[in-house]
Amino acid sequence: MSAPSFLATKPRLSLAQIINMSVGFFGIQFAFGLQNANVSRIFQTLGASVESIPVLWIAAPITGLIIQPLIGHFSDKTWLGKWGRRRPYFMLGSIFAALALFIFPNVNGLWFAAIMLWMLDAAINVSMEPFRAFVGDMLPDSQRTTGFAMQSFFIGLGAVISSLLPYILTKLGVANEAAAGVIPDSVKISFIVGAVVFLLAIAYTVFTTKEYSPEQLKSFGEIEASNEINIKTPPKQFYSQGLLWLVAGLLLTAILYFNNRNNDQPLEKELYILTLGVAAFGLFQIAAGLLHRGKKSNGFVEIMDDMNFLPNTMKKLAVVQFFSWFALFAMWIYTTPALAQHLYNTTDATSKAYNDIGNWVGVLFGAYNLFAALLAFLLPVLAKKFSRPVTHMIALIAGGIGLISFYFIKDENWLLVSMVGIGFAWCSILAMPYAMLTKSLPAQKMGVYMGIFNFFIVIPQILAATILGVLTKHLFNGNTVQTIVLGGVSLIIAALFTLRIKDK
Repeated sequence: MSAPSFLATKPRLSLAQIINMSVGFFGIQFAFGLQNANVSRIFQTLGASVESIPVLWIAAPITGLIIQPLIGHFSDKTWLGKWGRRRPYFMLGSIFAALALFIFPNVNGLWFAAIMLWMLDAAINVSMEPFRAFVGDMLPDSQRTTGFAMQSFFIGLGAVISSLLPYILTKLGVANEAAAGVIPDSVKISFIVGAVVFLLAIAYTVFTTKEYSPEQLKSFGEIEASNEINIKTPPKQFYSQGLLWLVAGLLLTAILYFNNRNNDQPLEKELYILTLGVAAFGLFQIAAGLLHRGKKSNGFVEIMDDMNFLPNTMKKLAVVQFFSWFALFAMWIYTTPALAQHLYNTTDATSKAYNDIGNWVGVLFGAYNLFAALLAFLLPVLAKKFSRPVTHMIALIAGGIGLISFYFIKDENWLLVSMVGIGFAWCSILAMPYAMLTKSLPAQKMGVYMGIFNFFIVIPQILAATILGVLTKHLFNGNTVQTIVLGGVSLIIAALFTLRIKDK
């Protein structure tokens, strides 16, 4: 079937329509806000040591690594009548995420909590991944920066309220302390509220936004008229690449094993996650080659093939994303233990001082998300004046300075100033990379490439979860505020790499 002789112009949407299609992100970030501000606290309450927290968090990024490309690929190829292309995944993910939010704070074992984090993050990812492609589907290129900025606004708003919930509930008289090994009521009630908010916000977007039909998307030139699948990677290339990754991963695993067996100070076992992950990627490449040779060009083969042909802009943004998200993960994991140790000289998760600073971290996280929400609409203005890469660079430098300032501030109230820079970086991280990326992506593969782009968020999180404990223990001698400073340096490195990106 030949392409149409002319293409229709995708209409500009009204501000109200852009708001409607973005409200769901309020619910998504409400859940993420509760998770980011409280999960380390829950783990430590259930008996986790500060060095073991990163590996317990590993569930979240590994889940994203697996779920997002798959959901992106399937949503590219889905059309369920009036439910549309992306919205079925929004709704399905919200239902399971709500169930996980109800169960999570009522667990009574550490590994059960880790499993629930895995389930919660999987469900959130099912809802979240298609939202990025949703902007590309629904908006013309001239409105996409505004669309992603609107998502940043709702992300900031959702995170502000969710981060503040335990603090507000405590002020209202809800218990913020509990017996050893028991999650406080302030956290439990916050998660129940989060479950309800998640469902309602997603449902609002699902029922107020109508997606373009496949015929309309074809008329806009957004998807191909033909459904023919073209795998560009030959089987031999899959085999050769896979073999290299497999050998490298097994070699690194062997080196780590023999080092730990014959060394009085072995490296943490969590590093096996990285080395075996490299080997697993090699096996996936080989499997794709076998399936392709057997003429079984399924979704798995397509995803592996797409990974071999990333757009140039995406490759450059990948480096920026890597250092940005490494810094964010360091902040999310270590802010509570770092400030408790740095300001109050305590590592006792059951102490009043620790739980008080845990609530204050919720306020700080709420503050940077509030600043992110307020600054989100400044991004299109700055991008028009300076270019999108320069705007992103400025924001990342501001965030880096904010994190580094933790080391020098001795009064917890002054940390609110640090949150301004972190909030500016956060709103830009949520919007500008996607605004720069969407123009370079083939429209019919918007979902799967957005899922693959998530690798460069997830991989640094896996790296952070496996080495931050090592660095904190051996390099920083357990001084966790230095881990936060490392995050600040990582943001500044990310800022410098934005200079490689050409603005279009």
